[in-house]
Amino acid sequence: MGQILAMQDEQRVLLYELLGDLPSRDRAIGHTKLGEENRGKYVLERLILDLNGNELVPAYFTRPLGVTGRFPVILFNHSHGGNYDLGKDELILGNRYLQDPPYAEVLAEQGWGALAIDAWNFGERHHCTESELFKEMLWQGKVLWGHMVFDSLMAIRYLLSRSDVDGGRIGTLGMSMGSTMAWWVAALDPRIKVCVDICCLTDFQALIKTRGLDGHGIYYYVPGLIKHFTTASINALIAPRPHLGLAGNLDPLTPPEGLDRIDNELKQVYNAMGAGDAWQLFRSDTGHVETDLMRQAVLEFLQEWF
Repeated sequence: MGQILAMQDEQRVLLYELLGDLPSRDRAIGHTKLGEENRGKYVLERLILDLNGNELVPAYFTRPLGVTGRFPVILFNHSHGGNYDLGKDELILGNRYLQDPPYAEVLAEQGWGALAIDAWNFGERHHCTESELFKEMLWQGKVLWGHMVFDSLMAIRYLLSRSDVDGGRIGTLGMSMGSTMAWWVAALDPRIKVCVDICCLTDFQALIKTRGLDGHGIYYYVPGLIKHFTTASINALIAPRPHLGLAGNLDPLTPPEGLDRIDNELKQVYNAMGAGDAWQLFRSDTGHVETDLMRQAVLEFLQEWF
């Protein structure tokens, strides 16, 4: 096991290096609390976080009512869907392809908190087109996805700095773009204890084969990535930590052949590490949408492992 974990650390270094020029992960993090409000099942804190030193990051933190002491927290990664104005509000308002009620409420009902940040060019950070931002960063030797991932990794450091957060119980989940963020962040940071990704566990080669590349935004593409990694090999870095993937067999963003390949490879990895039950793939004959059964599976998985 020790040798496997050491190899994972080496692969994390390589994966992170592919994300382009990034700020130091050792930099100080600043935060400002703008206010809070009681929303019935949780308290909503409105925050401004200084995560990267370049652009301030608006964020929401939800505290479950009736919970004393430290509580577990989910890093909630919002989706894309072309809805650049929504961003972190997806946590408290939901989205057209997510079940009701919004995740802020259902997580609070379980006694869990949540943190959601506006990703680059979403929510209060939406200042230009995605392609414009991608191209500008590319000229500078930067990768847009790298900067998105960086902010999420630094958000984990912010959570660990809070006196009300149980630092040993930080999980992550998201839908679509947020799904991709969930498994990237969990792969890169072992401090994530459980990962749930909804409708974006996309095998790169299957996506190429089905000519589905344009289904994903340009933010998604990391130069040189498939020379070194497959989707399965990135997700293998999460093992042996609990990981639930949920996918629709009719979703063009996650071709079924690719789901088969990822599932088979991760089963081998988890079994080899003596954690066969910690990897689960929930599939349904639906498209790019969280179904009621998916939501149920998410909550049952978190209740079991989180």
